[in-house]
Amino acid sequence: MIGFESHGVELMRYVSTPDPQPFEAPKPYVHPLRTLAGDVVTGYRPHDHRWHKGLQMTASHVSGQNFWGGGTYVREERGYVDLPNNGTMRHDTLEVREDGLTGTLTWRAHDGEPWVRERRELTVGAVDPDAGSWELTWHTAITGLRDEPLSFGSPTTHGRSLAGYSGLFWRGPRAFTGGDVVGPGALGGEEMMGVRAPWLAFRGRHDEVDRASTLVFVPEQGPGPETHWFVRSGPFAAVNPSWAFHEEFTLARDETVSRRYVVVVATGWWERERIEKYLAARPAA
Repeated sequence: MIGFESHGVELMRYVSTPDPQPFEAPKPYVHPLRTLAGDVVTGYRPHDHRWHKGLQMTASHVSGQNFWGGGTYVREERGYVDLPNNGTMRHDTLEVREDGLTGTLTWRAHDGEPWVRERRELTVGAVDPDAGSWELTWHTAITGLRDEPLSFGSPTTHGRSLAGYSGLFWRGPRAFTGGDVVGPGALGGEEMMGVRAPWLAFRGRHDEVDRASTLVFVPEQGPGPETHWFVRSGPFAAVNPSWAFHEEFTLARDETVSRRYVVVVATGWWERERIEKYLAARPAA
């Protein structure tokens, strides 16, 4: 476990050695993720989905393999089926800096065959005690290792409506169930599911303390698959800028797809106007 602190608060902990349960598709993850007020804004191994662990890179359908965890949605079976296809993601290298980390990982299929090489970089920045906010930047670049092109999809591409999850995934704490989803303009709530938008915010209230928190997710679109939002406020809080919501994409041998995500972690219930003002003032990437 690698912790990163600022102003006396451990803002996040990166777990580089994944949990061992094969059914949960072991992979590194961030938990806990905290605001500058010290409030935890991630959930870990909830009873409804044990493989949901804080903030993590996932892939629900990859040429028949499951790097998400749990059962696999099978069109012919019309539901989720427990299959011997849960893969793993493990670090080969890891360099820790004062403000983050950089490393390489190998995604291995259930039988141990290497399918994907990933270069990952996480950076803690833009810490602003006056605003009560900071930013986590997550950059990932995945490269195909198989001779046969890999096909990345989701339960939606395999027949389940509005379940297009795959890619960077955040699971919120249980207290955030029923929280508020906000998007640009007049967008918000359930209408954000499956749409394209430059950002999405999730606001939730904490148990035990008289505070709320706001997380703003900003995927920076690059070449390759388009980003669509998978988001839920109930029966649990979750946000995923999905890279394979409506359509599959392929990754050939030695081909690379890169994605960069910014997560603004803020103390308080930020209104849309404040979010938009904050994002407008951010320097260009």
